[in-house]
Amino acid sequence: MSTLGALPLLPTTILGSYALPSWYLTALEHIGRGEYGETDLRETIEDAAATAIGDQERAGLDVVTDGEVRRADFIMSFYDRFQGLRRVPPRRRLGPYMYDSTAIYETTGPLSAPQGLGTVEEYRFASTRTRRPVKVAVAGPVTLTNAVRIVDGYRGRDELIADLIGIVNAELKALVAAGCPFVQVDEPSFSTYWADPAKIVEVFNATVAGVEGATIGLHICFGNLRGRPQSLRTYAPLLPHLRDARADVLFLEFANREMAEIELYARHELPQALAAGVVDVKSFYRERPEDVAGRLRRVLAHVPIERVWAVPDCGFWETPRWLAFHKLQALVQGAVLVREGR
Repeated sequence: MSTLGALPLLPTTILGSYALPSWYLTALEHIGRGEYGETDLRETIEDAAATAIGDQERAGLDVVTDGEVRRADFIMSFYDRFQGLRRVPPRRRLGPYMYDSTAIYETTGPLSAPQGLGTVEEYRFASTRTRRPVKVAVAGPVTLTNAVRIVDGYRGRDELIADLIGIVNAELKALVAAGCPFVQVDEPSFSTYWADPAKIVEVFNATVAGVEGATIGLHICFGNLRGRPQSLRTYAPLLPHLRDARADVLFLEFANREMAEIELYARHELPQALAAGVVDVKSFYRERPEDVAGRLRRVLAHVPIERVWAVPDCGFWETPRWLAFHKLQALVQGAVLVREGR
């Protein structure tokens, strides 16, 4: 973790996305109608990213992100950067917006991303707006298959994943080359993937192969669309295999499951640091610092403090900004309480 410089015990960060301010949500409506010019668009996006960074700094986070304000619905904007896809209507358009309400992309041939996935631009901007270490998360290849239906160009999902591994790997290397000290692979779909867990770890290791000179994180959750999970909320099948994952930090959610499986995690004695989710982003409950401290102490009963990060369960993209900021303050202040033995 030397790429991040000196960090305190129980370092704090977010998973990636941050809540969007009201003015930016309004701006996005006008942008969607084509009312903004190129300069207007750049200025608005950069102001939104600066706002996200500013909130994280005011809350006191040790490692920050740009809030992923350039992205839409977690991964959906990535698909616009691929060649070899065409967009088709979602499976369901009526009723509550859920996992079957998002757009579907059909393959028209082998996938490529000649201009990358856009995360290098995110890092370059963020690094000019903060002196704190910047982390950038990239959706992993398994998760990127979620909205893709194979029609042409592939004989099966394994071939599709192989191409996506190459695309994400190139993006991670480009981030490190640009100076990013912390890269993270987001794989909420690991918990629902049909392959055996050992195969899943192989996919991750191939994704980060040759990525050197940065701290590497692996984020595995259960989904967070409109605050709802997508899969059975257990890490039990994966944990024995995660020791082979070439990650420095594992980001896992615990708060919204009332800290379930923290004992199971400890039993496997994984070599990576644990970024333990101790703030529930799927709940409207406003944690107090004491709530966060209590959750952290449950983690520290099983994992040495030198190997623990304090983080939210998942991204804040589905959380109102005022509540997200409150939760960030509780996260940082709770970590301080534990750090200082209070």
